Amino acid sequence: AYETIDNNYGTGVYLRKQKTLYLRWFNIRRQRVLIFINTNIMSKAIEITDSNFEEIINSDKPVLVDFWAEWCGPCKMIGPVVEELAGDYDGRAVIGKVNVDENPNVSAKFGIRSIPTLLVFKGGEIVDKQVGAVPKGVLSQKLDAQIA
Repeated sequence: AYETIDNNYGTGVYLRKQKTLYLRWFNIRRQRVLIFINTNIMSKAIEITDSNFEEIINSDKPVLVDFWAEWCGPCKMIGPVVEELAGDYDGRAVIGKVNVDENPNVSAKFGIRSIPTLLVFKGGEIVDKQVGAVPKGVLSQKLDAQIA
């Protein structure tokens, strides 16, 4: 099955599906990028809202929060990475996503002006921040630093 994505940030096409792996080409700012998306995910990222945010970030485990929106091209690129991290860190960290359009209070509280923005919390406090799409390894390093 093929799917075409076309928005202000780039164009992407699913090339093929192999059991649990999608290969997707994206043309972003005139650069062609191939992204491997693992769809065999044990766990899903938690949907975080204005009402449950405080409860989730006060976990005894590190918490990675992805601030995103449906219309955001880079958010669509990093979304599968965040979902994969939820499976990789199941039981060791909490991974969640905040839709900034549906949860404006949390976004305003932390001054989220660019998305995707990823915040790492420990004990309810921000300990690390990443603005923009980055490889999975960068986010893993940030989480590993807080787990150790």
